[in-house]
Amino acid sequence: MGIGLHEFNFLRYSKQQRDFDQTVTIGRQELHVPDSNVRDAFALSAEYKNDKYCDQLLRDQFGAGQVDSIDYSEYEDASIVHDMNLPLPEHVARRYDTVIDGGCLEHIFNVPQALLNCSRFCKPGAQILHMLPASNCCGHGFWQFSPELFFSLYSNRNGYRDTEVFLADLSKTSKWFRVKPPGPGERINVHSTSEAYVLVRTVLKEGAFDHSGVQQSDYAFEWENGGLASEPVGEPSPRGGIARFLKRFPLLHKVAASAYHMYRPADSMLQLSLHNPHLEELPVSALTDRATD
Repeated sequence: MGIGLHEFNFLRYSKQQRDFDQTVTIGRQELHVPDSNVRDAFALSAEYKNDKYCDQLLRDQFGAGQVDSIDYSEYEDASIVHDMNLPLPEHVARRYDTVIDGGCLEHIFNVPQALLNCSRFCKPGAQILHMLPASNCCGHGFWQFSPELFFSLYSNRNGYRDTEVFLADLSKTSKWFRVKPPGPGERINVHSTSEAYVLVRTVLKEGAFDHSGVQQSDYAFEWENGGLASEPVGEPSPRGGIARFLKRFPLLHKVAASAYHMYRPADSMLQLSLHNPHLEELPVSALTDRATD
């Protein structure tokens, strides 16, 4: 668990949106950003050196008045010792302006409970930040996370607002891909040959939040509209009605989909790219430089 360059820049971006005064990190987050990047970002002197953990950086450069951390064990001196597989104790709930999951939930078996805990940490109006493995990180933890999860979970209906999702290629630190929310009946399929992380920011609205009815959006649309969902992006031949025809014959559709994915053009398997209509490429500097203006 630790704050690398993508995570550091996502914190800088999120600082523009919401106060970090009372902050909690999920797990004790080490700081893996080169000293020079921190110095350049905040115009610090040449004497600046990173601490092992991110707490002091959050206090000194992000304006955090208090930084807590929650972890299963005492071995890294977390301020709150608790198993995130279990519900939070009442005395630590509703206390924080910013919740930072800098790569911890993938190591927790009971992800639904851990996500509930992240929201229970929040004051009304607080922000939740997730920076988690999305693809090609098999073995790093228990789980890899899809943008669809966060669009479906952190919806207005469930008590959240201003949800943003980005994908970051770990081999390219200069750009992110903003993920556009799926339209009615759509599915976001993203292929990459490199390790990719999902960067998520959402805000807890005033009032109650609800995680009880989270469903994948294209299926929910089909259920509500009698199977009239449009073809998910990346499925065989969505134009001209071919895919809709094939869906009437499930076995034939399955064979066609398998053949498409086996023989699709090589450029669809590049590192994260604009070949996917749900992705908008953005230079990281355009999003983060305003943080220190």
